[in-house]
Amino acid sequence: MASHELSIVIPVLDDTEPLGRLLTTIRADPRVDIVVVNGGAPEERLDGMCRRPDLQLLTSAPGRGRQMNVGAAAAAGRWIVFLHADTRLPPQWSDEIRRASADPAVVGGSFRFRLDSTAWQAWLIERAVDRRVRWLDLAYGDQALFVRHDVFDAMGGYREWPLMEDIDFVRRLRRAGKLYHSAQPVLTSARRWERDGWWRRSATSRPGRSGAGCARRARRSA
Repeated sequence: MASHELSIVIPVLDDTEPLGRLLTTIRADPRVDIVVVNGGAPEERLDGMCRRPDLQLLTSAPGRGRQMNVGAAAAAGRWIVFLHADTRLPPQWSDEIRRASADPAVVGGSFRFRLDSTAWQAWLIERAVDRRVRWLDLAYGDQALFVRHDVFDAMGGYREWPLMEDIDFVRRLRRAGKLYHSAQPVLTSARRWERDGWWRRSATSRPGRSGAGCARRARRSA
């Protein structure tokens, strides 16, 4: 039985430094518990930064979908927020989820996508994401997806695919009920876009790449 109002689940692999900065921005709150799931980072790098009474540090095999399922199983909240280590929640994030919770038809949702870059490419990507969410009702994992815990369990959680598990999850979540897309922005590091190339990185996140091809890759990797 859920004993908290909200849980934050954070999968970690090679992003321990962003995790350390993220945790300093999340204030302790008796209504909120945090679950960090380590998929392979050196434990000594995590132990110190994760030493706080509202946080559980777990380990699992690598894979974001698998790690988030492990974290959700340990989460105590009635709502679960799945947060990437390089993404920052807005100051009023919990109020937004309470607004969503007030509508019994809402099963989950997301926050607005923003990058911590002033490059013109970042602005265009942000506008494209806004339109995708507005027109297709489709948010991605770097928008801090949130979901009712009981709905997550009934859905069977994330599929443990090597790619695009977030797109598959949101598509299934839409079939379970209404989504609430907050106008409040989460701030995501632009480092992956800067490293991989603005358009190349964005192209790998197109919904059309998440269907049968991704399922075949997932089966081959099982």
